[in-house]
Amino acid sequence: MATIFSKIISGEIPCYKIAESEKFLAFLDIQPVAKGHALVVPKIEVDFFFDLDEDYLQEINLFARDIAKKMKKVIPCKRIGVAIIGLEVPHAHVHLIPMNTIGDMNFTNPRLQFSTEEYQSLAKSISEA
Repeated sequence: MATIFSKIISGEIPCYKIAESEKFLAFLDIQPVAKGHALVVPKIEVDFFFDLDEDYLQEINLFARDIAKKMKKVIPCKRIGVAIIGLEVPHAHVHLIPMNTIGDMNFTNPRLQFSTEEYQSLAKSISEA
């Protein structure tokens, strides 16, 4: 079940990495619904988020929490929203989205575009927070 996320994890496809551990990777979404929209993925290939075993579920949430706290320090927003959708890529993942209103998490909103330099700067700022 090699997915685009598996290729990002293996380094075949580059990403704007925020953080990495032995089990997880966090990186900026290249089709964000908000500035700073990030994805947290397990390094194991599991399609459905709730098919992750209990340990992975606990650990991915703790990893995501740490990323969300860093994001909150860097990106002006009221909250970091969390979404688990899983329709677009068949690899378990968590969306972390800076938000000021509930509408900021609307996946039907037009996707934002940023320059390579903006993505790199943002990823570095979050990583170092």
